[in-house]
Amino acid sequence: MTVAANTPSPDSQVVITKPKGWNTEDWWSVGIGFFLLGVGLIVVGLNRPADVSQRLAAWKEAKAAAKAVPNTPETKSDKKAADDAVKSALKKVAPNPLASYMGKLSEWKDSPRAAFFDKSGKFVGVPLLATFGLMGLLFGIGSISLGRSAALFVPGFIGVSLLAILSQLLADQAVIKHYGLEYAMWALVVGLVISNTIGTPKFLLSAANTEFYIKTGLVLLGAEVLFDRLLALGLPGVFVAWVVTPIVLITTYIFGQRVLKMESPSLNMVISADMSVCGVSAAIATAAACKAKKEELSLAIGLSLSFTVIMMVVMPMVIKATGMSSVLGGAWIGGTIDSTGAVAAAGGMLDSTALEVAATVKMIQNILIGAVAFGVAVYWVTCVERNPEAPRPKFSEIWQRFPRFILGFLLASVVFSFLSSQGDWEAALGNAVTDGITKTIRGWCFCLAFVSIGLETNFRELQKYFAGGKPLILYVCGQCLNLALTLFMAWLMFEKIFPQATATITQ
Repeated sequence: MTVAANTPSPDSQVVITKPKGWNTEDWWSVGIGFFLLGVGLIVVGLNRPADVSQRLAAWKEAKAAAKAVPNTPETKSDKKAADDAVKSALKKVAPNPLASYMGKLSEWKDSPRAAFFDKSGKFVGVPLLATFGLMGLLFGIGSISLGRSAALFVPGFIGVSLLAILSQLLADQAVIKHYGLEYAMWALVVGLVISNTIGTPKFLLSAANTEFYIKTGLVLLGAEVLFDRLLALGLPGVFVAWVVTPIVLITTYIFGQRVLKMESPSLNMVISADMSVCGVSAAIATAAACKAKKEELSLAIGLSLSFTVIMMVVMPMVIKATGMSSVLGGAWIGGTIDSTGAVAAAGGMLDSTALEVAATVKMIQNILIGAVAFGVAVYWVTCVERNPEAPRPKFSEIWQRFPRFILGFLLASVVFSFLSSQGDWEAALGNAVTDGITKTIRGWCFCLAFVSIGLETNFRELQKYFAGGKPLILYVCGQCLNLALTLFMAWLMFEKIFPQATATITQ
């Protein structure tokens, strides 16, 4: 939140300057994201092994061996072992010295203490401190530059970080993990419990920078969304991800405005984008483009997370019961379930082919985040907020509304896609950066964001948005349309028009 100079904000998070020009949260998100990506590329590049050609050969042999393992339920464990061998060989091609400093928790069953030790038995406390220390430093510099109080941010960030670790700890319990109840849900619940019982302390609010965390996470996500994913499934995957999505988004928005007559167009748009594109990521980008209120964003994310849990459990059961092929079922999952993590979990409940197809379709769909944000910004400036008697809005107005961090997302995708296309070593280099560094930091950024959403959300403030149950009706109707159209398009593309693509994938 920004206020005029020398004016204390209501939550005592004193803002002494108003960001101007490049000194905005969006540009800081881009800067932090590219700093992390750049440092990773430099460190891994300087650490290139002398015998890299031999390691590349070993990696290719591992890939060939994994491809030779039949993809059947009987060979599931062998297939997983072969895939793990490929990942291990890839890490040796481009070793990442920084990976050991990236802290993440492990799955645990009986004792939470086990979560703080990796598979080799090494305590991960120091890497966790290093990871959150780095994030605290970068977000702290950005927050202070934006005018927030350093004295409040430091204890606030420590508190929010501990809540994020608690959320991840809950999500990593073996039984909970088996049912796919991911960290996003627990982080939101932890924050909501605090904000709706004792109330969120002011020092925690000072570091509950929801959009700052998730915007930075989305910039880092861009490095993982490679354009070669488009080639992996070809035209069938593009049709499933890029044709159905805008149809569902536009139809759902029109349904909300003209049939349900929702009072808030911005809430209508955020729910439509959240449900049709890719969940939380699209919701954040769209909310920035149409200036949705934080309560509206919280409501949309809450709906998304609730239905994601249901769909990731029910859809694999439906796919198995109806005898769908792994490719068709995977494409259906990837095009409809909101969360990327939930897509992977649901696809994994079928087999490795379904997992690969589902994850690829979702990644192709993720590329639409930038296009959707830009389209919403244009529509909002030219149609929703425009005064009919006023002259046509200038491009500068659209540019002011456009979420700048999306440019970072797209640029990261272009850079790492180009890097991946240059050769095997370059592809391994990009993978070492994302897999060894930025995926971990991105995950923690999202976790911090979900905790922050919960801390900033009060159910009493959300009540007015539930009037008549319209948001719930909108989401259910939109998701039903999404499920039907995506299944039809996947069936049409993979089984009728391009059956050879299905045959290639299942080989």
